[in-house]
Amino acid sequence: MKASEIIVVSAMLALATGTFALRWTGPALRARVVFPPRARQLLEAAAIVLLTALVAITTLTEGHSFADWPRPIGVAVGAILAWRKAPLVLVVLAAAATDAILRLAFP
Repeated sequence: MKASEIIVVSAMLALATGTFALRWTGPALRARVVFPPRARQLLEAAAIVLLTALVAITTLTEGHSFADWPRPIGVAVGAILAWRKAPLVLVVLAAAATDAILRLAFP
């Protein structure tokens, strides 16, 4: 093996070990670390806010500008179907079909 290959393999092993350690600490420390109820509520709200921001950014923008109208409309159709507890396959297909039909109808 060349020196560069050894460095790459060593880096991969270090990253794999670090990933495993981080994933292991969650369940291992869950019983030891107790958050107050208010902190737990804030952490749950923070997760929802972060996911909502991610959905909004990927839905509404492309690069540095507004994407276009078919994409947010398709996502809205999918969100309504998901809210109504439709099967995931139906949610994805309906959102994609809505987006495709609107792009064909209004080029």
